[in-house]
Parts: sequence; C-alpha cells; structure tokens
Amino acid sequence: MENQKLADDSQRQRCEVWTRVMGYHRPVSAFNKGKQSEHRERTHFRER
Repeated sequence: MENQKLADDSQRQRCEVWTRVMGYHRPVSAFNKGKQSEHRERTHFRER
C-alpha cells in the first residue's frame, strides 16, 4: 500500500450508505430529514 494514490475530485463518486432499520436494509438517502438526522446522531462501532 506504499504506492497508493488518491483520486482527484473529478474521478470520485458518492458512496451510498445502507443501514438496517426494523429488520430490513434501506439506503440512508431514502430516509426523511428527521430519520437522516437521527442516523447522524447514532454511535457507530466496529466489531473485532
């Protein structure tokens, strides 16, 4: 990973984030404004 090069902004694209809500998966972009705000306030963690 020493020769890793970052792409410039013209080569990048937005990443779609999905989350599990009430037992099924949905894209966060499909949430209403209130649910998107709630998602931003959640504590995220990484399993080991």
